[in-house]
Amino acid sequence: MKLKFYSISILICILSISLQSYAQKSVGTIKGFVYDSKSAEPLPYANVQLVGSSQVAVTDINGFFNLPNVNVGSYKLLIKFIGYNMDSSIVSVEENKTSNLKLFLKESETTLNEIKIDVKKQERKTQTQVSTISFNAKTINKIPTIGGEPELAQFLQIIPGVVFTGDQGGQIYIRGGGAINTLFLLDGMPVYNPFHSIGLYSVYESEIIKNVDVLTGGFPAEYGNRTTAVIDVTTRDGNKKKISGKLSANTFMSKAILEGPLWKFKEDRGNGTFILTGKYSYIDKSSKAIYPWVKEGIPYKFRDVYGKLNFNTKSGSKFNLFGFNFRDKATFNKVSETGWNAWGMGANFILVPIKGKFFLNMLFNYSNYSLNQIEADGRPRNSSIGGFNLGMNFTYYVKNGDLKYGIQVTGFKTIFEFSNQLGIKIDQNQNTTEMAAYATFRKTFGKLVLEPGIRIQYYGSLGEISPEPRLRMKFNFHDRFRMKIATGLYSQNLISTKSDRDIVNLFSGFLSGPEEELLKIDGNAAKSKLQHAVHAILGFEYEPVNNLTINVEPYYIYNWQLININRNKLFQSDPNYMIEKGSSYGIDFLLKFETKRLFLWGGYSLAWVKRNDGTQVYPTNFDRRNNINLAGSYSFGKKLNWEVSLRFNFGSGFPFTRTAGFYEDLQLSNNVNTNINGENGQLGILYENKLNQGRLPLYHRLDLGLKKKWKIGKNLEIESNISLSNVYDRKNIFYINRVTQEKIYQLPILPTIGISFKF
Repeated sequence: MKLKFYSISILICILSISLQSYAQKSVGTIKGFVYDSKSAEPLPYANVQLVGSSQVAVTDINGFFNLPNVNVGSYKLLIKFIGYNMDSSIVSVEENKTSNLKLFLKESETTLNEIKIDVKKQERKTQTQVSTISFNAKTINKIPTIGGEPELAQFLQIIPGVVFTGDQGGQIYIRGGGAINTLFLLDGMPVYNPFHSIGLYSVYESEIIKNVDVLTGGFPAEYGNRTTAVIDVTTRDGNKKKISGKLSANTFMSKAILEGPLWKFKEDRGNGTFILTGKYSYIDKSSKAIYPWVKEGIPYKFRDVYGKLNFNTKSGSKFNLFGFNFRDKATFNKVSETGWNAWGMGANFILVPIKGKFFLNMLFNYSNYSLNQIEADGRPRNSSIGGFNLGMNFTYYVKNGDLKYGIQVTGFKTIFEFSNQLGIKIDQNQNTTEMAAYATFRKTFGKLVLEPGIRIQYYGSLGEISPEPRLRMKFNFHDRFRMKIATGLYSQNLISTKSDRDIVNLFSGFLSGPEEELLKIDGNAAKSKLQHAVHAILGFEYEPVNNLTINVEPYYIYNWQLININRNKLFQSDPNYMIEKGSSYGIDFLLKFETKRLFLWGGYSLAWVKRNDGTQVYPTNFDRRNNINLAGSYSFGKKLNWEVSLRFNFGSGFPFTRTAGFYEDLQLSNNVNTNINGENGQLGILYENKLNQGRLPLYHRLDLGLKKKWKIGKNLEIESNISLSNVYDRKNIFYINRVTQEKIYQLPILPTIGISFKF
């Protein structure tokens, strides 16, 4: 019944579009792009208002806007964007014709709060924005980071609903979903492991980020094959007007960025740009020399390279090519080594017809991720995933809304080889293909913003079809107060080689859904071989005063089927996989205040995450009951060239399974003929029957940062920075050796210094 309801809703919406287009004959269309006048980079989320009309548009991630069904006549177009001077343009609308515009905004030297308030208010009125936080590189740079460089991985940690399990080998968990349940994208390409082994850094180069959308739940139908969340990162096209870049070095790493035009920029013709980035970490070496209290050093290192070419046509259509290679290595006690290598390449094509009300985005990419672990026991631990992703996405514009629809095809191969502590081998070598079709319609009806959608996902290797209706909506009670809701069904094929019961495990491989028969927790055969979830989210936005936003979202996510690798397999005849159920629920609060000088951020999450394996209900090891993040920055000086920043994080202790006792684990080297009186066994550990009944100590940490900028001439800027992480040297537990009771802690107090040159 639910599926029929959503399908009928979409059909009615499409029919209404056709009727509108047929009924309004004396109309035309205004569309175009909004750019930064200095670099000619597109400006996403700019406000384009038609004076004398109720029509308003917000530019998309490519800076594109479309105002369809505009009555014939002459209009004044107002263009507003945060941090830029407001501009206007006179445009004439002719019957059944399209006016194509290119609009350039100049960055403002003064604070324009009224523009910022107006732009944000309009965006919140017309976009559902349920469980969605969008930001850019400038926002990432507002909080102190270890090393002083803006870093996406460290900014994600302050978002409500996000739990980070530690600086070393830490993973990000969003609203109770495992790390595998979040889809990470880079320019439309899936990124299988976005974080380095030292959890302070991601593979994304923050300096070239155009926009980040973090969807912590209830995400729309254009996203699929994940059951919890989406983090969608889009990079800039590159400076179209001049060669520019950045060179920087700090205590932990160095990096370089170079971008610019492929030929001289002209507004009335096509243009081309390039971006090249690279960063190299030497934290494993510098930590030994700089921090004598870190005896073994910090045993991580990585190297990232990224490149992009972009070509724009005169009409605004564009084509870009990009590629990357990310490498990571972690070594512990010279006996355990984990390393991974990721590489990929892709192409995006955006077509903007001179006439018509639609927008086409086509993408194709291929990526590969391989992981290997070497342990003292010599048992193999290898995993890899590689494949292609193809998509065609259309946007059709209607008055005060749009229809998005498209198809997506994914094919990949997974290879996995693993032996557990008993020497039982588990392996998989599998090819799979997935196809999906989706449609999402968004339209504003007075104070109501309605966004129904549906996704039909087909999993080829499993022969399963998953219909997934989605719904997002918002009601504007007042200019300063809005209610919102989201719900939907979600499915997933990919499985992690890391168990939800692992506290610390750097081996994060990937498996495709098992083809073998699965048993539910009640012992009956499972009808589906996928992971499934349903989301229910309710919330409100409130702006009590200018520049201050309060967002509150209660949520409930029910995972009626979760699939884990059976790490406790005792015999070859035992199943390779186990099925569980799970639920996560709680409430997220976000308070944000921002002016040109001051940035304040306060986030609080109250959450419960539970699993049911058929014998017991237990909290997951990332079940953090309370999580508080406070961050802020203040710019001062005549030219606002000084900035001080801080971040404080407080979290409840994570659950763990307590030790019940020890025993001698005899290896029985001669099978039944082994003389047990002369056999030397290993120390075995007995665990408490009930999982995760213990709790680690509280986690809390304070970080501080200070920056100073110098302008030298027109084209050179020097920035120096000092940061101090874990200011009061809190001993936060990483793990405790069950046998020796030795306590291993997260990173201690770490002062860092850095310098950068922008040109």
